Amino acid sequence: MSNPLIVVGVTSHQSSAVIDQALVFARKFDATLLCVHVDASRFVVETRDDGTVVAAPYDPDAGEAIDEVMDPAIVERAGAQAAAASTLIEFLETAGDPARTLGRIADERDAALIVVGARRASLGGSIREFFARSVAANLTHRQTRPVVVVPVETVGPKDALPWDEAR
Repeated sequence: MSNPLIVVGVTSHQSSAVIDQALVFARKFDATLLCVHVDASRFVVETRDDGTVVAAPYDPDAGEAIDEVMDPAIVERAGAQAAAASTLIEFLETAGDPARTLGRIADERDAALIVVGARRASLGGSIREFFARSVAANLTHRQTRPVVVVPVETVGPKDALPWDEAR
């Protein structure tokens, strides 16, 4: 029987707290951590036998189909964190709607759970989330497996949020 799998959604500029927390779960479950980056500006044209994804932009004027490649900074940062935690780690670069893609990959790989980071609190982010919903919100409404949302900013119950100050 193989190790359980934990899927974590990663981005280039996210807090290291997301991968740190995913690693906590991976260690507790003796699981492999699968770091998945989803390019929301592109869609999958082809998935090759080796797992390489060929993606094209939604905007026809934005260019041609290309092989999706994981940002080396993500691989370096997450790889170092996993090595320090003595945890197996894999990387997958793909394209499409992040919530649907993370859910599909978790289903295909029979993941134990999905870990994502919460959005940073901002007035603009709240407006975007209202109209487009966050990846975390979409996952929690469309998944049959557990979804862990990692807070990326500590905000106490008495702290003002950016949209509170806009009133």
